[in-house]
Amino acid sequence: MARVRETVEIDAPVEMVWAVVHEDFKNATKWTSSLDHVDILTDGLTRKGTELRYTLTTPGGKQQLEVEHTTVTPGKTVAGRFIKGPIKGTWKYAYAEKDGGTRLTYSMDYEPNGLGARLFFGIIEKQVPNDLSKTLASLKKYVESGKGPRPKPAR
Repeated sequence: MARVRETVEIDAPVEMVWAVVHEDFKNATKWTSSLDHVDILTDGLTRKGTELRYTLTTPGGKQQLEVEHTTVTPGKTVAGRFIKGPIKGTWKYAYAEKDGGTRLTYSMDYEPNGLGARLFFGIIEKQVPNDLSKTLASLKKYVESGKGPRPKPAR
């Protein structure tokens, strides 16, 4: 099983970063490396049980990857598992407030799912850390430039 972990510090409150990552899926392509679009497969806000389908452009062509959220603690953690696509495993976003900004850590444990993915896993294993690093750098730039939705007021 491969493992990847990357942390970024963003000069914006946790609520703003959370809103961009977990509420504004229609604009995720503006900051996510290799992403063509996201389909929301369940109704309602991000919660335990939410399912998403990501369509990605990879060296092997277009790939679809479906995820299910298994843990959602607003402002703190979102975690889940890959349920369909070329990889299987788990992923997690962990948020922490740092000096008025956000420290975001993304981690993922994954392995190939199916013969085709096993054949190309060496490529996948090299691509994922590079894409993750680019994605988090783009997220930082996107949020710090003031783009994205404003967080919803607490009730």
